[in-house]
Amino acid sequence: MKQKPNLPFWSLWNLSFGFFGVQIAYALQSANISRIFATLGADPHNLSYFWILPPLMGILVQPIVGTLSDKTWTRFGRRIPYLFVGATIAVLVMCLLPNAGSLGLAVSAAMMFGLVALMFLDTSINMAMQPFKMLVGDMVNEEQKAKAYSIQSFLCNAGSVVGFLFPFFFTFIGISNVAEKGVVPDSVIWSFYVGAAILILCVIYTTLKVKEWNPQEYAEYNDNGKEALENSGNWFSLLKNAPSTFWKVGLVQFFCWSAFLYIWNYATGAIAETVWNTSDPSSEAFQDAGNWVGVLFAVQSIGSVVWAAVLPRFKNSKMAYAISLIIGGIGFAMIPFIHDAYLQFVPFVLVGCAWAAMLAMPFTFVTNALQGYGHMGAYLGLFNGTICIPQIIAALCGGIVLSVVGHHQSTMMLVSGVLLCAGALCVTFIRNKV
Repeated sequence: MKQKPNLPFWSLWNLSFGFFGVQIAYALQSANISRIFATLGADPHNLSYFWILPPLMGILVQPIVGTLSDKTWTRFGRRIPYLFVGATIAVLVMCLLPNAGSLGLAVSAAMMFGLVALMFLDTSINMAMQPFKMLVGDMVNEEQKAKAYSIQSFLCNAGSVVGFLFPFFFTFIGISNVAEKGVVPDSVIWSFYVGAAILILCVIYTTLKVKEWNPQEYAEYNDNGKEALENSGNWFSLLKNAPSTFWKVGLVQFFCWSAFLYIWNYATGAIAETVWNTSDPSSEAFQDAGNWVGVLFAVQSIGSVVWAAVLPRFKNSKMAYAISLIIGGIGFAMIPFIHDAYLQFVPFVLVGCAWAAMLAMPFTFVTNALQGYGHMGAYLGLFNGTICIPQIIAALCGGIVLSVVGHHQSTMMLVSGVLLCAGALCVTFIRNKV
């Protein structure tokens, strides 16, 4: 087997550049789904149920995309066709979802339309997102892999900043941030429109700039490459033979992604309660809080970009991972106790430290452990289950947990803090290679 060559910086950059556009779409979804469904009339105790669909589609779609792309060889590449198709569908759905309340439908029908649109949006985002992780696993050597995923993390966070700020920016330039009851404001609708345009442009750039290896080249550079080409692999047998690192990192992921599901779910309500002293989705104050949540998520992403540059300086990757999660847990715990909108920047910067580690480190540990196993795409698709399953479980339990902690959405931030600290504890179980 040949050693994979070192790639120049711009080749590593091009492998992940399309992630910038995909992440804009993902950021718009993360920051605005609860806001959209609350505006349509959803009860806060039921909000978490709307968040079951995104990870559910992820756990269904990404293993399929991974397995199929392992066996796909076309003139356009191996992973890129799935990236392009997923992005195209995402663009179409992004133009439909925020209009759920503008079609003259009854409340129940508008929510059903929104749910179907959300299902297709997350399916397509997952279809577009997974190939970027696979491209790095396919084409980048072990020495450069941490750098490649750090670039991916930077582009991910840069895209997040743009997507999170869109509603605030469009309100600032004069687009209306209020609408009649049950209708999503124009500031949110135009955010989705512009995000869709940027997404397709970024994906076109990636498809033009990245040339994937052909089957013979892939086999030369990847151990068990021929076996991976000839055998499709059974998911159950792959999981049975997965390295222990796969499962230990998955345990950490369980706590981390449960924590972040709750901030995406309840942040708008939490900030509305804590800073704006309202829980009425039809009020102007609630919509202002929704815009500010986008700003706070952007601050989180900026903090994540800065921390992503710090992480490679740690000599011990496990220690860097655990410390990042503890810092994020402290940030979560601070949110309910800060009543000034600008001082909320502090906890969200701390949360960004955890987010940076979550984006880069799990895939570094797992792809290194998978060297020699073959079926990289299938394994990374299955590993996505460690992202999706925790969110599904957290979403199913969200209404119950909210009732237990006193019906205040801000208190759910404390729950997230505890979960992140539990994840940090589980990092100690990870071994770097097996």
